Amino acid sequence: MADLRQMIKSHPLTPPLEADLLATTLNEVRMCAQFCVLCADACLAEAKVEELRECIRRCLACAESCEATAHQLVRYDERDRTILYSQLQASAVATRVCAEECERHAEAMEHCRICARVCRNTLEAFHDAIDALA
Repeated sequence: MADLRQMIKSHPLTPPLEADLLATTLNEVRMCAQFCVLCADACLAEAKVEELRECIRRCLACAESCEATAHQLVRYDERDRTILYSQLQASAVATRVCAEECERHAEAMEHCRICARVCRNTLEAFHDAIDALA
């Protein structure tokens, strides 16, 4: 994470968010994407996979949204602030919906419990970034 902060601070343009907040948000978003892919894959390995179809879809949608947001976070063009703000809001919705779906299965499936927790942490990071851009 120190290298990420250093890279952010070395950029000649002003980042869209304060360096520590940007680094934290990027870290949370990328981790969430990976956890969601892992959870979807674990759901596919479950015996009653058909009961987890919606969870798999929500996890994959969240992962894709988080990856798109990570890419947008590292673009520093001031004209893209509106796009970044909207992207953060959309990803927050995808992350919340994924957390809610995983929480439905959390008691029976450890991977869903873990994924829901990571999504909730990422949701907090999204809200912090959204507040900073507002």
